[in-house]
Amino acid sequence: MIEYVQGDATRPLGSGPKIIVHVCNDIGAWGRGFVLALSKRWPGPESEYKKQWKQAQQEKRRLELGHIQVVTVEDDILVVNIIGQRGLRSRRRRKVVVYDAVREGLVRVRKLAKSIATVHMPRIGCGLAGGDWSVMEKIVQEELADHGIPVTVYDF
Repeated sequence: MIEYVQGDATRPLGSGPKIIVHVCNDIGAWGRGFVLALSKRWPGPESEYKKQWKQAQQEKRRLELGHIQVVTVEDDILVVNIIGQRGLRSRRRRKVVVYDAVREGLVRVRKLAKSIATVHMPRIGCGLAGGDWSVMEKIVQEELADHGIPVTVYDF
């Protein structure tokens, strides 16, 4: 089941362990959209993302689509950076989310959450990345909710 609420995904509702999921690009750009709220609340997700980006640059590659970075931000809250966006949106490139990469990342999140955590997110991949929520919602349903992982989607 996917529950929709009005609120801030950086302040997940409920008790017990929680995983906040969001989508990052593969080129090291961090500074617009939901990540601003994350960075304001916790420095760890941004610093881990930038650390892995620097390593990728040294190896002359991009971050790998579909991979995740798991960052503990509080005793009972993890943030997962899913590398699910190819580059940045522009006038010519309106959609940069890569649905298959987000799906792959959510499979990894499912293994992490498996009966111990709830998953919380904004409408991932549908803001600056230009994705369609009706497509993304189906992916979230298939990869998390259909496997018994409770999901809460936050509309700010």
